[in-house]
Amino acid sequence: MFVYSKSMVTVDAVEKELEKVVDPELGLPITEMHLVDEINIQENGEIFIKYHLTAPFCPPIFAEDIGMNIRNLTSKLEGVKKVTVILHGHALANEINQRVNPGYTPPPVQPATPAQTKA
Repeated sequence: MFVYSKSMVTVDAVEKELEKVVDPELGLPITEMHLVDEINIQENGEIFIKYHLTAPFCPPIFAEDIGMNIRNLTSKLEGVKKVTVILHGHALANEINQRVNPGYTPPPVQPATPAQTKA
């Protein structure tokens, strides 16, 4: 899902930067591998990018490297005030997200409801 409003930065500009982010194991751009799930651009210049990796146990150093590359490249775009890059579907997603996004606080873990548990 791609959501944006009137601002100086566009989804096309963000996607063009994301084409430069390469999976270190496979040597392919993350855009070509369809690893970017969401680009959300706010009017105030904040960008939210959500991505996943090819495996939930991808080496954390690679996951962090990809997240940092996403953040560094897109934060240089004109009109961008803040970039938040969120990895999901990885065993260490919360830890990686905290390292990639200074000040990031993972969402609280929701307790399972009785309907979600097995007796």
